[in-house]
Amino acid sequence: MATFIGIDLGTTFSAVANLDDTGRPAIVANRDGGNITPSVVEFRAEDDVLVGEEPRKSLFISENAIGRFKREMGGSKTYEVDGRSYTPTDLSALVLKKLKQDAEAALGPIDSAVVTIPANFANEARDATLAAAKQAGLEINHIVNEPTAAALYYAYKSGDELSGTYAVYDLGGGTFDISIIRVEGQDVEILAANGVHRCGGDDFDRALHALISAKYKSTVGEDLDSADFSVNDAEEEKKSLSRRDKVIVRVARQNIEITRIEFEESISSLITQARLATESTIDEVDLSANKLTGVFLVGGSTRIPAVERSVRGIFGKDPISTANVDEVVALGAAVYAAYKGDRSKLNAIQKKTIEQIKVDERTAMCFGTIAFDTQRNESYNSVIIEKNHKIPCSVTEPYYTLSDDQTAVDISITESRAPEKDPTFVKVIQKGELKLPEGRPAGQEIKVTYSFDDNQIMHCKFLDTASGREEVFALSMTQNSEPIESEIDKFTVE
Repeated sequence: MATFIGIDLGTTFSAVANLDDTGRPAIVANRDGGNITPSVVEFRAEDDVLVGEEPRKSLFISENAIGRFKREMGGSKTYEVDGRSYTPTDLSALVLKKLKQDAEAALGPIDSAVVTIPANFANEARDATLAAAKQAGLEINHIVNEPTAAALYYAYKSGDELSGTYAVYDLGGGTFDISIIRVEGQDVEILAANGVHRCGGDDFDRALHALISAKYKSTVGEDLDSADFSVNDAEEEKKSLSRRDKVIVRVARQNIEITRIEFEESISSLITQARLATESTIDEVDLSANKLTGVFLVGGSTRIPAVERSVRGIFGKDPISTANVDEVVALGAAVYAAYKGDRSKLNAIQKKTIEQIKVDERTAMCFGTIAFDTQRNESYNSVIIEKNHKIPCSVTEPYYTLSDDQTAVDISITESRAPEKDPTFVKVIQKGELKLPEGRPAGQEIKVTYSFDDNQIMHCKFLDTASGREEVFALSMTQNSEPIESEIDKFTVE
């Protein structure tokens, strides 16, 4: 029997789950017995790395401890430690390597895994996540959006009882995601998804740390030393403020009182960002919030009372949550891993768990190409696949050469969160050139086809209709499927 696992690779904490022998998704505890593992890496002696709780204690204090790097996935940022440079992909690979080792210790060899990503991750960040998984030695054939995984778990848990249109409100350690889904039993269809890239528990921790730092300075006239009180310490006080109206923080022999009201005021702009993203997503599906059947909570930051009040205010109803909102994404990813895996390797009970499941995804971005408007004499971004287009899909648009004896067409594949026409407001994610035959008049048809398969891989074809010449690109997670040269394999991860 095969072992398929789902991994929630989080900004602050990560988790692993599998579909157990009884057909139930279950969290796989790490070697310390914990259900979640801090996404923190600490470099010790040469080629020796710690991942998890011990490094978390050194975060923001030791230069050798690094966390929160998920936010930089797909970007150019690097981290320097002892003369070596590490990318967010490298660091994520070390976390995934630790999760893989812990899962193997509990379950035996892992056949394949599914890793989750925020719904608003750009193409580069998705590719970087896959590259990290491959560096970690995981057999990865699929990724899944975090709200989709959460919705799948809620649908599984409720059996055939769910019916209607729901919101998935996912506020985790680093990002906020909101999805509107239609559920009939265990048939999950994503209707729309949006998010805020830097809005989560880490931001709340920093806001509270800044509040405490300001009070400390006004009391003693000196700046707060992170060795006396770090962002990690602020995280613990934040958790207390979810249960209490005020806390007394002991900092370098000083008592600093912080009330829940003060903390909530310090994070009000972040909660407003989440509310605005939620309201715009509801508008995209042409519904009113109070007409939704329900709202599912995902992520540890949804425990904050101000967040719960905001959710009630938006939707006009009490949200639905499980006993542990930190584990929902990993549990759903485990179901998805079995759903996408080789079903012949599942036992009869596991097969029964997933036989009724169906998941329909939507595109998270608009995708287009740069074209030329001859009437306005200017370039513009021509959207080919709209955001929230159902996957799988295929869309073809015709374009035409501009001049006689034109021998090439410049290719630009663009990505944007909204259907922008101005080229300055879109990101070019792939460039190329289509060579054309000589000696032809202007007006030759160039057919451009963009298609998404059900694994969120986008295929782009630029075809010269008359000659049959074409350029084809495959974007998303198979684009960089070969592991990047890295020293990660040399490290002993504990």
